[in-house]
Parts: sequence; structure tokens; C-alpha cells
Amino acid sequence: MDGGEVRHWNADVNGVSIHVAEQGPADGTVVLLLHGFPELWLSWRHQMAALAARGFRALAPDLRGYGDSSAPADPAAYSIFHIVGDVVALLDHLQLTKVFVVGHDWGAQVAWHMCLFRPERVRAVVAIGVPFYPRSPRSFSELFTDRGDGFYITQFQEPGRAERAFARYDVATVLKKFYSIEFDDLTAPPGVEIIDFLEAHSSPLPWITDEELGQYAEKFQKAGFTGPLNYYRMMDMNWRATAPWNGARITVPAKFIAGDKDIGTHSFGTEQYIKSGRFKSIVPDLEVTIIDGHHFLQQEQAERVNSEILTYLDKTASGRAEQSMEAQAAGEVRHWTADVNGISLHVAERGPTTGPAVLLIHGFPELWLSWRHQMAALAARGFRALAPDWSTIKEVQPYESLFILLLTEN
Repeated sequence: MDGGEVRHWNADVNGVSIHVAEQGPADGTVVLLLHGFPELWLSWRHQMAALAARGFRALAPDLRGYGDSSAPADPAAYSIFHIVGDVVALLDHLQLTKVFVVGHDWGAQVAWHMCLFRPERVRAVVAIGVPFYPRSPRSFSELFTDRGDGFYITQFQEPGRAERAFARYDVATVLKKFYSIEFDDLTAPPGVEIIDFLEAHSSPLPWITDEELGQYAEKFQKAGFTGPLNYYRMMDMNWRATAPWNGARITVPAKFIAGDKDIGTHSFGTEQYIKSGRFKSIVPDLEVTIIDGHHFLQQEQAERVNSEILTYLDKTASGRAEQSMEAQAAGEVRHWTADVNGISLHVAERGPTTGPAVLLIHGFPELWLSWRHQMAALAARGFRALAPDWSTIKEVQPYESLFILLLTEN
């Protein structure tokens, strides 16, 4: 299937204008693609084409502060709540109740927090490069103190500092320095700015053409780096504001993809976090795939990442389709009466008659109807749910004998 051309539009949502690149049929299953730092919607160009060719509707916004989206001046406007709020408002604008979400780098952080804050809006999530971490007992500035002033996140905290350092280079060189990172620790020597410490490949990077790099540079030349850097400046505020979710788990089906040479895989204890099983304990419905590559994986290893995403989405969608078929096969509630032990007992039943029986006994003052939700769920999983009315017979017979007779005769 030909996915067609990329379409561009803006939506006024959550107090900002969000630019969105879209590819694929308008009635296709939606996959929302969230980019990282320092990137744009363009970082998903390979995935958009692959998704659209398979009939998905790929939506790749420029996050606030980036590209052709609004860039509020106030650093406080870049909290994780604002960014997730933009995403939710965008879905509301499009009248989309639930979508697949794929995120890379900061986009992965947004995707994870979307699952944390609004899990009912996410069908499944694919995170690239950045896993979900539980909330730390200490703030980020406390955690990074030992890394010294040369650590890139520390340098990004002071308003204007990184911008002044970046300004010593043309925009394309700044971007290429970040895109060329191949070492584990983003800490500059004492007295050195991180952008001066980073080196840009002298030859073109194999995964991005000069024309594509020029497209990135044009947008960052126009919008600047302050908006993107403000995401880092809100890290401590995010830590304070997410206290109500301390200890919370991600309940959405999730897949994590990382490059074996990614700085993120080898930094912050990520590799051990994955191997120890702690990641899985916090994200129970999790798949992990480590492939050959560095940080900007969806561009560097586009075909492999496309394959991983499409396979996971197909499997997740198939699983939901099977659940839907099971629910449909469960059928409607059936009602009948059994003459047992000298009385007439009304029973509501749902699910296959050959399934394992689950007897549901209601309380006071209720009826079989109090179990309607459980009956639907049990029937959808192949159980035979039996819910008798018994509140009118308590003066007639011992309950146990009635239910034994009911199960024996049916």
C-alpha cells in the first residue's frame, strides 16, 4: 500500500499551536510519534512511511518549543504536565479516544508519563532509548551533584548558558555534534562547555543526508534551542509535582527498544536496571529488545526499528481483536429458573455452557445484576458465569444445599 505524501497542519490546543506531520489513511489506526532532543517530527520520517504503507495513520507533532509549534517564553511552561497536556488535547481535538504511542528520548519520557497520567488513552506504548524509571527519593539536581559542573544536564539548568555556548557554532554543527555522540558519559572536563567538548564527524553521518540535516538546521535556526532546553530546566519541578505517583506502575502494554551502544543504555545504571528485572517489575506487561546501534536509533537503524514497531503493533492489535472476539462469543445474559430443593431459583447465566463454572453470590440488598460487570469479564475469558437470585429464599432453605443442588443439576 502507498502511504501517500506527508500532510502538514497546526492545531490550537492547550494554549499553544502544535504543528503536526501526518501520513497514511485518515481512517487508519492512529500511531502517535513523539520525538526527542534535539529533533523534530522529521526524525520519524522512516517510521511514518512504513506505518502509512501498512494502513496506519501516523501523526508526528513538533513538541512545544520545537520546529513549527509554539515556543512559550516561560520555562515553567515546559513541565511534563504541559507536554502530556498538549498530547491529550491533540487527541481530543482529533476526537481520538485511544491510540498507540511511540516515543524516543524526551518523547519516550512523554510517552511513559502519558501512560502514567492517562492510561485509558493509550492502547500500547513503544519507548526508544529511555526506559520508565520509578520516582527517585531525591531530586535530579541532588542526584547529579556528584557528576560536577561538566555534566550536560547540569549545564543545561542555567538559563542562557547553553544557548550562549551553542551560539559559537552554526546550528547545523551544533546538531551534528549531538547526533555524532558515541561515548557513554556526557560530562565535559572542568571549565569546558559540553558543546565544546562534543565532536562532530568530519564526514556525513550514514543515517542522515546533508539535505535532511539542513531541514533540521533551518527549523532550529528559526525557533532556537531555548524551548528544548527548558525541558531539562523543569526536571526538578517535574520531580516535585509527580509525588502523587510515587511507586506507581505502568499498566499499559509496553515495548522498550534500545541500541547496544546507546549512551542511555550504559549510563544511569540502565543496563543493570533492565537485566535485574526491576524494569519489568514496574512495567509488568513489558517486552525489551536491544539491537545494534546508538542513541538516534529510529534514524540510524530505521528498517530494524520499523520491523520491531510494526510487529509489536500487529501483535497487540491482534491480541485485542481476539479479546473482542471472545467478548462477542460470550453472548448475552441468559435467564432461566431451576426447581431445586423445593423452591424455584432464578439464575442469570453468561458465557459458554462448556466453560468452567464460576458461581457468583450477591449480597444485601442486591440481585444477580450486581455481578453484571464480572459476568461480562468472566464470559469474555471463556468462563460460565452463574448468578442466582437468592435474597427471597433465606427463610426457606440453608443456602449451601440450594447451591449444591443447583450445580449438581446444571
